[in-house]
Amino acid sequence: MNVVILQPSYIPWRGYFDQIARADLFIFYDDVQYDKHGWRNRNQIKTPQGKQWLTIPVHSAGARQGIPIKAIKIDWSKPWAASHWKSMSMVYARSPHFRRYVPLLEPFYQRQDVLLADFTIDLTIALAGELGLPTRFIRSSSLEGIDGQKTDRLIQILTRVGCTHYISGPSARDYIEQDKFDAAGITLEYIQYDYPEYPQLFPPYDEQVSILDLLFMTGSEAPSYFLKK
Repeated sequence: MNVVILQPSYIPWRGYFDQIARADLFIFYDDVQYDKHGWRNRNQIKTPQGKQWLTIPVHSAGARQGIPIKAIKIDWSKPWAASHWKSMSMVYARSPHFRRYVPLLEPFYQRQDVLLADFTIDLTIALAGELGLPTRFIRSSSLEGIDGQKTDRLIQILTRVGCTHYISGPSARDYIEQDKFDAAGITLEYIQYDYPEYPQLFPPYDEQVSILDLLFMTGSEAPSYFLKK
């Protein structure tokens, strides 16, 4: 069984969905420490001026205390949801497929989730469904008795769910201990992010943007720009 474990992120790029597509089971790693300057609560969209950050404000006191991702609360004192939706609507109004995804996306920006992970995980699963990815999803926090650190923690999770093949992004080579995977009888694969270009509204081409850019520009053809041949 192919398994991927990744921290939940806000409207992630296509490489994230490539990993979802390769997995039989995708595990949202939501019980590890929140990284304040990572992708948990922000991403970028393409604009005429280059790129624009869309950031979900969170209660930073909790983030500084090193609490897990699953416990991070959204700061609703700022009208971020309306602002994000307005930015997307303005920037992508002329894209070929924006209107197609309005019924899927707009309700998310009318929600009032307390927890960041509830919003980002639900949105990611909805986008995966729209892309036609049949992957099953769970949260790591739903697995009891996981108490290891780093590679040992990954092995505990993978063994618990019956994983035989683990798929990881290339940057994990720096810290994953291969011998522990060998001892557990789990094969290890590092994918390479090598994707074709697709049409974008504003030059120059930049692939380091949210999956929404790809969807708005290519519609139902979006999976063909990241699925493994």
